[in-house]
Amino acid sequence: MLSGKKEEGKPMSLKIDDVMVKEVITIDENSTVKEAAEVMNKFEIGCLITVKKGKAMGIVTERDLLKRVVAGSKDAKKTMVKDIMTSPLVVVEPSMDLEEAVKLMFQMKIKKLPVVEGKRLVGLVSLTDIARFQPQMIKILKQLAARQTPPKRIEKVIDYYVV
Repeated sequence: MLSGKKEEGKPMSLKIDDVMVKEVITIDENSTVKEAAEVMNKFEIGCLITVKKGKAMGIVTERDLLKRVVAGSKDAKKTMVKDIMTSPLVVVEPSMDLEEAVKLMFQMKIKKLPVVEGKRLVGLVSLTDIARFQPQMIKILKQLAARQTPPKRIEKVIDYYVV
C-alpha cells in the first residue's frame, strides 16, 4: 500500500514508510565493538542503531568497524560502541518523500537513515532499499549523479543499480 496521494497528472510519490525496514536491530552504546560485530553477523546486517536508555543515539556500521577499529588497531573486546559510533544521527520521518531522503543521503554522504516518529525509532531505510524498490528512484539517482559526483559510499549502489 502506498502512502502518497495521487494528484491529477502527477504520479503517486513514494514515502519512507513504503520501503523502510520496520524491525531495527539496536545495541546499547556501552556494549563492546566485538559484541556489535557478533550481533551484526548473527542478523546478517550492515549496521546497528546504538541506544542509551532506549533512546537512539548513533549508528555503527561495517565501515565504522573497519575505519575506527580494524584500521586503528583497536581491541574490539575493549572498545565501546559509543567510542566509534557516528553521532548525532541524521534521521527522517516515515512521511518524508523518498526523493527528499535520497537528496539528504547525497548531501550528508550516508547510505542509511533511521526513521523516527516523534522521538521513537520506527524503522531504517537504506539507499539500497530505495534503489531496489522503485524504477522511478533509479531515474532520480541518475539525475543526482549527473549533477554532482556521488559520494564514494553511494557510488557502489549507483554503479550496481543504476547502470
